[in-house]
Amino acid sequence: MNLKIAVLPGDGIGPEISAQGVAVMSAVCEKFGHNVSYEYAICGADAIDKVGDPFPEETFKICMDSDAVLFSAVGDPKFDNDPTAKVRPEQGLLAMRKKLGLFANIRPVETFDCLIHKSPLKDELVRGADFICIRELTGGMYFGEKYQDDEKAYDTNAYTRPEIERILEVAYQYALRRRKHLTVVDKANVLASSRLWRQVAKEVAQKYPEVETDYMFVDNAAMRMIQDPKFFDVMVTENTFGDILTDEGSCITGSMGLLPSASTGEHTPVFEPIHGSWPQAKGLNIANPLAQILSVAMLFEYFNLMEEGKLIREAVNASLDADVRTPEIQVEGGAKYGTKEVGEWIVNYIKNA
Repeated sequence: MNLKIAVLPGDGIGPEISAQGVAVMSAVCEKFGHNVSYEYAICGADAIDKVGDPFPEETFKICMDSDAVLFSAVGDPKFDNDPTAKVRPEQGLLAMRKKLGLFANIRPVETFDCLIHKSPLKDELVRGADFICIRELTGGMYFGEKYQDDEKAYDTNAYTRPEIERILEVAYQYALRRRKHLTVVDKANVLASSRLWRQVAKEVAQKYPEVETDYMFVDNAAMRMIQDPKFFDVMVTENTFGDILTDEGSCITGSMGLLPSASTGEHTPVFEPIHGSWPQAKGLNIANPLAQILSVAMLFEYFNLMEEGKLIREAVNASLDADVRTPEIQVEGGAKYGTKEVGEWIVNYIKNA
């Protein structure tokens, strides 16, 4: 297979973890006889510094001309600490999602037995937890009408029936391939937008009688994720709620550095770790590359290259079992491995498999 990949390293630790993702992808393609080419593009704070735009037109064109995008992270403290900044790195991420029509964000949450002790939850609660959060990505408050002055500000949480229907269809397709249980998360007791979500969800559910569908207010869902994470199989929700709940879900595993994601929709799909740019760690060779590497596994699986994805997951699990880990998940007394060393170990595993 021929693959043309757009690589967007972004800011902070992005270039460091991106390099390991690319190295793993290249190793897998070599092993399975695929041809892969890469085209690099700027985004985020890096792009603002260079051209004044967090998602330049040239970057958009490179993404559109590619089969998939391997993205890392955006964000920089100089923008976080300046509430008056009109252009921000995160606007580039939103622009990418909107321009590529990436309305479905898929975030798997699964635990690793050797890292259960790192979870803030008790072993008996978290062991075996395995669910997918599906977040609507191009609607809601993040993209609705906005206003701000010195005395008043608002964000509009607008949704249309077609936007809700298409994300629900994605969620049901995932539920059908898994344990046939879908939880629709909203705030229908308070918000009009959520009442439309629930109305449409109840209509779409009739098309999938083989799937058990339940409905949960977002505050209850947040609590249930902590009390009983194994309850969930597939969860679907709107943009803002999904942003919050998926970060909560990442903590269940014990490290945000372990979870990948995919964003799919109308044009080129994007594969990325769920964590941010961690600018404090930039250049220190301590960032965990596993979420980026597992994003590469999701990329292969998107193109139905299941054996390739399986080998990456096997290599990641083997590295964890061998205590080849970056500092935040290393066992006490374990050897020191940096971002680059973990990536190299996984690449060698793949080559020798």
